[in-house]
Amino acid sequence: MNSQEKLRYVVNSLIRKNPFYGYLLLGTSYREAQVRNVTLTLSKSGDFVLLYNPVAVAAKSEELLEALVLHELMHYINRHYLIKPKDERDKKIWDLAKDAAINQFIPLLDAYSIPLNVLIAEGHGTDNEIIFVGPPVDMLNRTAEEYHDYIISELRRNDSFDLEVVAESLPNEHSETFDLPLDVVLELLDERIGKAFNLFGHELPSGLMELIGKSVGSARIDWRTALQRFFGVSQRSDKYQTPLRPNRRYEDQPGWRYTYEPRITVIIDTSGSIIEEEMNEFLTEVESIARVVGGFKLIQVDKSVRFVTEYRLGKWKDLEIYGGGETDLQPAVDMAEHDFRSEGIVIFTDGYVDLPKVTRRVLFVLSRQHNVDFYLDAKRIYGSVYVLGG
Repeated sequence: MNSQEKLRYVVNSLIRKNPFYGYLLLGTSYREAQVRNVTLTLSKSGDFVLLYNPVAVAAKSEELLEALVLHELMHYINRHYLIKPKDERDKKIWDLAKDAAINQFIPLLDAYSIPLNVLIAEGHGTDNEIIFVGPPVDMLNRTAEEYHDYIISELRRNDSFDLEVVAESLPNEHSETFDLPLDVVLELLDERIGKAFNLFGHELPSGLMELIGKSVGSARIDWRTALQRFFGVSQRSDKYQTPLRPNRRYEDQPGWRYTYEPRITVIIDTSGSIIEEEMNEFLTEVESIARVVGGFKLIQVDKSVRFVTEYRLGKWKDLEIYGGGETDLQPAVDMAEHDFRSEGIVIFTDGYVDLPKVTRRVLFVLSRQHNVDFYLDAKRIYGSVYVLGG
């Protein structure tokens, strides 16, 4: 069989083995391209397109090709295409971190993986052909964000370590390009992955099921829409070229458009009236916010501010909850406004507290068993109130 027939056989085999992956890969088309091995992109219809190097495909076993296709698919499942490295050096760190997050769930790649800490200590590179990267043995089932933080901490701890030595052999195929706006890509993939998880998520390995479930399963609020409506266009964060906007200076070149992200602070009421179920729901929504805006300040408050951290995607796993006393949201609001100069504030509470005075945009998220009087007052004065489960 030729290279495309070989890939079709591999993908069909993967579809038969696992209905979750099968649901996502149905409708996949194939196209020769100048790539190292194989890579996935998304068509305008929302189906995957498998780009492949026919020479590389012909030389590889079907087992390895199946693992490489699954590797590419896992990047999409984990929304790695949303990560924006600061520069080329940071991109190499992210590439290692993203691969470490997913290779551990692909048996063949896991078998050929070198743990991150060993790569760092010995200065090895990976080629994603024979040698792959895996997580440290004491950091399994973590997110790319957590592995990124780990690499940064190791870099700081060992001043003599040069990332270029470790990353120089990495194939540069982690930059996704789409024919669709990123918001459309996100919507298409989230819907498809969410349906696949609801139907077949129980057949995934437990660690992977937990990670994907946190990603797609349980947030009750569409935070992308909610924050866009609430904050509006507020802060310039990134720019990109588009032929849809003509360049005012050079007519033959595409113009620039900007994307905007709000600078927000999230406040969680950790007083004694918040039960564990409510706290878990709050943290699920917080994680969903992180998938929309990236990092933000998170304040835990009961009678006073108890804990402040920079929240990033995946941090829910290691987040300690401090509080348990009476409730006063005002100290946290004052900190968000005066110390962090937030453009807007999201407050999670059960409402058994005095309504704080907020001068910036504020959005309240109330637990199911909330104080109705608080809801009515917040709705009347500030307008933006959501009720979980309501």
